[in-house]
Amino acid sequence: METTFDPENITGLSEEEAAGILKNDGYNELPSQKKQSLFSILLNVLKEPMLLLLLGAGLIYLLLGEVKDALILLIFVFVVVGITFNQQRKTERALDALKSLSSPRALVIRDREQKRIPGREVVKGDILILREGDRIPADGVILFCANLLVDESLLTGESLAVRKSESTGLISLQPGQPGGDDLPFVYSGTLVIQGHGVAQVSATGIRTEMGKIGKALGTIAEEDSLLKKETSLIVKNFAIVGGILCALVVVVYGLTRGDWLHGLLAGLSLSMALLPEEFSVVLLIFLSMGAWRMSKRNVLVRRMPAIETLGSSTVLCVDKTGTLTLNKMILSSIYSGNESCEIDKNECLLEKFHELLEFGYLASQQDPFDPLEKEIKKSTEKFLPDHEDIHREWKLIREYPLSKNLLALSNVWESNDHRKHVVATKGAPEAIFELCGLNEAEKEKMLSQVQKMADKGLRLLGVAKASFQDDSLPEKQHDFEFEFIGLLGFVDPVRPEVAQSVKECYTAGLRVIMITGDYPGTAQHIARQIGLKDPEKYITGPELASMQQEELAEKIKTTNIFARVVPEQKLLIVNALKLNGEVVAMTGDGVNDAPALKSAHIGIAMGERGTDVARESASIVLLNDDFSSIVASVRLGRRIFDNLKKAIGYIFSVHMPIAGLALFPILFNLPLVLLPAHIAFLELIIDPACSTVFEAEPEEKNIMNRPPRNLQERMFGRKGLALSLLQGTSMLAGVIVVLLYALYMNKGEVEVRTLTFATLVVANLTLIVANLSWSQSIIKTLHSENKALRYVLVGALSGLLLVLYVPALRNLFRFSVLHVDDLLIVFVVGILSIAWLRLLKSKIKDNI
Repeated sequence: METTFDPENITGLSEEEAAGILKNDGYNELPSQKKQSLFSILLNVLKEPMLLLLLGAGLIYLLLGEVKDALILLIFVFVVVGITFNQQRKTERALDALKSLSSPRALVIRDREQKRIPGREVVKGDILILREGDRIPADGVILFCANLLVDESLLTGESLAVRKSESTGLISLQPGQPGGDDLPFVYSGTLVIQGHGVAQVSATGIRTEMGKIGKALGTIAEEDSLLKKETSLIVKNFAIVGGILCALVVVVYGLTRGDWLHGLLAGLSLSMALLPEEFSVVLLIFLSMGAWRMSKRNVLVRRMPAIETLGSSTVLCVDKTGTLTLNKMILSSIYSGNESCEIDKNECLLEKFHELLEFGYLASQQDPFDPLEKEIKKSTEKFLPDHEDIHREWKLIREYPLSKNLLALSNVWESNDHRKHVVATKGAPEAIFELCGLNEAEKEKMLSQVQKMADKGLRLLGVAKASFQDDSLPEKQHDFEFEFIGLLGFVDPVRPEVAQSVKECYTAGLRVIMITGDYPGTAQHIARQIGLKDPEKYITGPELASMQQEELAEKIKTTNIFARVVPEQKLLIVNALKLNGEVVAMTGDGVNDAPALKSAHIGIAMGERGTDVARESASIVLLNDDFSSIVASVRLGRRIFDNLKKAIGYIFSVHMPIAGLALFPILFNLPLVLLPAHIAFLELIIDPACSTVFEAEPEEKNIMNRPPRNLQERMFGRKGLALSLLQGTSMLAGVIVVLLYALYMNKGEVEVRTLTFATLVVANLTLIVANLSWSQSIIKTLHSENKALRYVLVGALSGLLLVLYVPALRNLFRFSVLHVDDLLIVFVVGILSIAWLRLLKSKIKDNI
């Protein structure tokens, strides 16, 4: 293609042709994640075993005429369904708020005219006009370009823009993999940093490189949360035991008393006592409240089970560009006249470097878009504020653009006296050395300096100057007699909070791995800055490509830096870590991160600069791109898991005396103590206690000073089960003692029921307080910041007093009035049935 290419001579597609292609290929956009209908959300919620059991029990009560009890259960079902539905809708709406509401515009040639059209309407065969600042709407082949630089970091992870060249005239040529200089291809979603050009669209929508990565997400299977699996198993086991005991009670009651209808009611009462409806409610409320708490820290939770998994994470895979760093080039070091200095450390006597900054400025655009040139302009105007130093009155005569043969560009200026032309050039150091005609000794010396600065993770530009007297300028830059001035070194700064966040990760037993498309030297420099362990060890993309999965899984155990990797390899790294039994969390913001985000146990996308594909693939989105929010999320995840474990232990414990009181009278032919209304009353205490009270409990002091929970360790293992059984047995023994005492004192059925029930309520409240924290005393727990605890204690005791001393309620619950001596028995036995276990605090604490 000749450099005299004229876009005005291109016809482009006609509107009719474009409309036909659009009809066949569809819009130039990626298919969004499918949204669930209202019906499918409700159906998924009702598939929960717990809700099916609740629904079945409520319907049976309804058929048997126990309308009040049936309504209590059915209303509870609708409440749970409503909470689930509302949370899912809120999360999806929050995600939608992140998306851009308008399609980016594209400049195309159609019917010989340049037109601005929505990016989604671009079709294959369209001619695109590319200018600085444009977001490229589709993949294409470059027909013409001048000094065209494109930022492809969303696809490759490379923070540096790549140089583009023209195609050889083969319009049918298909774009290859993104990345690398001097390729005649552009890609959807990338950004024009400098120059201009013309390209013909070769692929749109799902057929683009960005679309292919999005399509690859569909091949990755999502896994159920570990907590979800374990909770489902517990619910299933409870349901089986409850069903067997229910049938046993019905048979025993019917055979011994000859009343099968009341036997069925007794069996259902036992089922209600054993029915673990709290498990599903607790899991839902804990994760919903966790999502709400995280939103206060600018963290959007897209998949709530990821909260508890995050607290168990053992490895955090971090993409360097834009996550650890600001993705913003800053002039950091300068070198001239055998001297160097660090600008960002204020070590410079800038008078010695005036000429370097001056000619770096003159070799840049006057109104730049390229980040490097913007930084040069900003720094020069800051350090050289005088007009004569940066020659604002000079006139730009000619620009010599970069080419694949010479990675340098030059600007020719006319001085104020019109007596000579001043030439300023900048580019790759090697190209500048060539233009300046350095001898071998000089070149070797300068290359040594280049390597020294590059080892600090700097991106380097060489700067040179020349003067020219003739009015007729030469065709090539080589025809000028350049004099070398010096080097400009730019750094992509590390985010200020990253080093502390990495330190906290290590304290919490969380390993950090950096995955980047940059060179190993740059990656190692960043690693040392942020305090990454073993920065001397790294694996490159080419090395990774030659490894078998088993070899990678072995080497990844001691390697924390992966450099020069491509998107597919990021996915391999995550899978290798999972093969080693690690719980993997991965952060990222680009399309290239999306497959790994979805494959990881927890994908954490950046919300500000992240792509829609990345956000839809992630479990968690950081709305403010703040790396420290990840550590806060881990802390909150651990707190949620701790409190969830306490709540489930409480549920186990509290169901034992309830089930025991439902079963004991039947086995020993005694009057029934607990009726459905009584169990429903207890549920009004148990449900808010195991959800809001335990959820609101502050974190333990050592929460971030202990290693993550082992994946093989069950949330509720033998030790936790043993403690719950001990507490539940102790409570049951206390209320049985009161029951037998009341019978021994020849009290009536109603009085026996009242004493036993009141003791159970007090013991239940003591159990709540005792289980909130094993690291502090019951007295301190009562004075903690947990307002929900005070609400539940006051509410439960008030409710108990109402049903005991309000005649209408007392008759409804079939209770009698308790006198002072009765209340003394209730509180002493109820409290002591649990409080004595605190004497074993040190031994019990070591086992939970």
